Amino acid sequence: MKVILTDRVKSLGGVGEIVNVSQGYARNYLIPNSLAILADEGNKKQMEDYQKMLSKKVEEEKAEAKELASKLNGTALTIIKKVGGNGRLFGTVTNTELSKELAKAGLDVERRLIQVDTPIKTTGEYEIKAKLFQDVEATFKVNVEMDPKQAAEMKKKQEAAEKKKAAKKDAPAEEAAATEEVKTEESEA
Repeated sequence: MKVILTDRVKSLGGVGEIVNVSQGYARNYLIPNSLAILADEGNKKQMEDYQKMLSKKVEEEKAEAKELASKLNGTALTIIKKVGGNGRLFGTVTNTELSKELAKAGLDVERRLIQVDTPIKTTGEYEIKAKLFQDVEATFKVNVEMDPKQAAEMKKKQEAAEKKKAAKKDAPAEEAAATEEVKTEESEA
């Protein structure tokens, strides 16, 4: 069923767009909540007249999106994650996680608007795009770091392993020196 959106619907599109949705969704949610009208000939003509008013709404939303984009451009987030022994993250950094981190920074960006081109599975710095509105995009940086507690634990384990390795190297030399002393004592006796 084709409907014309009269308000922005996050999962469908912006004001004035003609979208195809299921009949139940249109009849039970969009039309009763005044979010859309049927896209028939009469409504299309009426919508052309209504388009002037909608264009103001679209411009307001676009202005809001541009303002958000100016705040979002150049923003840098730091995400702390646990890392496995091979240097890869336990799980990936998701759009939802990025959206929550941006909300903590005071930037309200819906997770569906955030585009992660390649999955974030390792530590490092990544550049992420957010498509905020039609022709309005912003990019921000995400720095994924290892959990400091985990880094300290790994450093301790590595130092313990090095001590153990050094002890093994010294042990044969000490044994050889001890047997050398025994042999010299026996030959003197």
